[in-house]
Amino acid sequence: MQVVETVSDVRRIRRELAGSWGLVPTMGYLHAGHLSLVERARAENDRVGVSIFVNPTQFGPNEDLESYPRDLERDLSLLRELGVDLVWTPFVEEMYPPGFQTYVTVEEVTRPLEGAARPGHFRGVTTVVAKLFNVFQPDRAYFGQKDAQQAIVIQRMVKDLNFPLEIVVCPTVREPDGLAMSSRNVYLTPEQRAAAPVLYRSLCAARNAWVAGEHDGERLRRIMRSILDAEPLAQTEYVSAADPQTLEELGDASQGVLLSMAVRIGKARLIDNILLTPDQ
Repeated sequence: MQVVETVSDVRRIRRELAGSWGLVPTMGYLHAGHLSLVERARAENDRVGVSIFVNPTQFGPNEDLESYPRDLERDLSLLRELGVDLVWTPFVEEMYPPGFQTYVTVEEVTRPLEGAARPGHFRGVTTVVAKLFNVFQPDRAYFGQKDAQQAIVIQRMVKDLNFPLEIVVCPTVREPDGLAMSSRNVYLTPEQRAAAPVLYRSLCAARNAWVAGEHDGERLRRIMRSILDAEPLAQTEYVSAADPQTLEELGDASQGVLLSMAVRIGKARLIDNILLTPDQ
């Protein structure tokens, strides 16, 4: 496994190692969710590249950029065990050199949900991912369903800008009690960790109602919110029952719906979602 820091080294290795390439972009502090993406990429490509970069442009001024968990040596050990070919760990100055002033902006699908809660977040995401695609030139790139809006935004960017690659969205990996795996789960105290599965419980309640025939979007949102409101440690930012492509809130959810939410529990801001389609 080769570990490099510069754009020129990534491009050189990419030229030297023939075959199809799968890319897994990460911010590090890897967990089983990340590793499942790497395993999928390993199964579907001749070569696997991983980026580890805590991207400052997707953090707001009062967010956790400085405290975001990091453990590069552990990450590299895990990736080595999975047979990764190339890991790029750029410094901020390599990604955003002095005078940097070019950003990629996706419009409509970035505005609701996370886009409304975190202004500027998706401009940072799409810019850094576009740079990763440009440098790695992968055949496929792998993202988790947990960050559902991010996946939708990146798919839109790839389509609109004619990137010659496939976006593969992989299932959310969960703890045994249903909590979606996230690097930010480390922020939870034991008491908060015990409360955190309330997100998945509320999603499951709305899913069960939808399967039973409840297709009114507002009722689905009320089901989720009522369960979240019953947990004293949970501070709900939003709940959503939205169109899975446009992310517009639905009245009639009979043709499919993305149920999602953002909830603060202590220092941790947690997001989760379930995608429901008519063939389920």
